[in-house]
Amino acid sequence: MREINMDLFYEEMMKVVDVLEGKEMDNIRKASEVCADTIAQGGVVHVFGSGHSVGFGMELAGRPGSLVPFHTIVTSDFVLHGKVSLAEFKDPDNIFERRADIADRLYDLYDIRPQDSFIIISNSGINGVVIDFAIKAKQEGHKVIVVTSWQHTSAEASRHPSGKKLYEMGDVVIDNCGPQGDALIETGKIEKICSISS
Repeated sequence: MREINMDLFYEEMMKVVDVLEGKEMDNIRKASEVCADTIAQGGVVHVFGSGHSVGFGMELAGRPGSLVPFHTIVTSDFVLHGKVSLAEFKDPDNIFERRADIADRLYDLYDIRPQDSFIIISNSGINGVVIDFAIKAKQEGHKVIVVTSWQHTSAEASRHPSGKKLYEMGDVVIDNCGPQGDALIETGKIEKICSISS
């Protein structure tokens, strides 16, 4: 086993980036065209990911150098807007990101217009809230860009009542080329470390 250090992480991460560049550039270009068309029509690109995938949206909206017509949707806004209590949001027996019955209420929290589009992110692509939200966006006539791990999503069953997975809702689907479970580096024991999806 090689020493686990910054050099090893960089080497392993660059392998994933090289695969991503070789495999997904056409889809990334298609996604950029959806975003450009949305902005050209005066629309907003809404970015939604639950759990750690919230970080993806944080990189695109409200930061120096980011484009103004990008907006991050976060499930914690349910608490902020008084739609659920903090206790319900944090309920470990009914994990919020796995729920499939909240997309309509989440969609209605925001000023979403017909010309808007969505980027929806989930490494696994199997949790209820992201699938439900993508279904809602499609029902409302929006373009949906999905970012997911093909290796992860193809290895696990959907948690959505429909049995669908997130990638099935995408007008454009980008495989982040990360491994199942997201962690990149073997430690020689049961655990792996260094998530790659964000």
